[in-house]
Amino acid sequence: MKNLRLPHYFIIAIAVVVVDQLVKYLVHQNMALDKVIPIFGDWFKLNYITNPGMAFGLKLDWAYGKVLLSTFRLVAMFGIAYYIKTLVDKRTHAGFIMCVTFILGGAVGNLVDSMIYAILDPALIVTASDLGGVEPPFSLFHGQVIDMFHIDIAQGFYPENWPIVGGDWYSFWPVFNVADAAIFCAVVVILIRQKSFFKEDTNVYR
Repeated sequence: MKNLRLPHYFIIAIAVVVVDQLVKYLVHQNMALDKVIPIFGDWFKLNYITNPGMAFGLKLDWAYGKVLLSTFRLVAMFGIAYYIKTLVDKRTHAGFIMCVTFILGGAVGNLVDSMIYAILDPALIVTASDLGGVEPPFSLFHGQVIDMFHIDIAQGFYPENWPIVGGDWYSFWPVFNVADAAIFCAVVVILIRQKSFFKEDTNVYR
């Protein structure tokens, strides 16, 4: 893969954000909350849910958890953008820079949800029930993230004799969105290709 100029990587990150937000907008406007549309049987389906917390449906059960998470994403956005600039200046492997670019796009995509959706639609504001019974201190940073892709690797009930979770329903994977997928796929590629991304042979970067 040929190295691109810095603006090109940022354009790609913006494209990830645009696609993520477009899909979320279409789902929000055309699907009822919790509606499920099978795509490939029960294995892959569209499932419109709102997520008050982290990626893949995880939650921060604390009054200021959402603020902390959104602030972290905001700081991370600038940190990752600067890191991409550093990688380009060092002529790092283009594939690795591209992966970091997708991580940036995914981080910004979910940050937009947290910062903007609470302003655009009151129905998307995180509620007290999502924060351990405490009302959110303010609406900014408290927009819920829209998720829609549901892949069931396995589902069923835990055996009744299992402690704590016995008899509970489980479903893998959780519901996610384009931003989550961009981050997850980028990290997987980095793990798989790390030997080629970080090898010492400087000819790779020419």
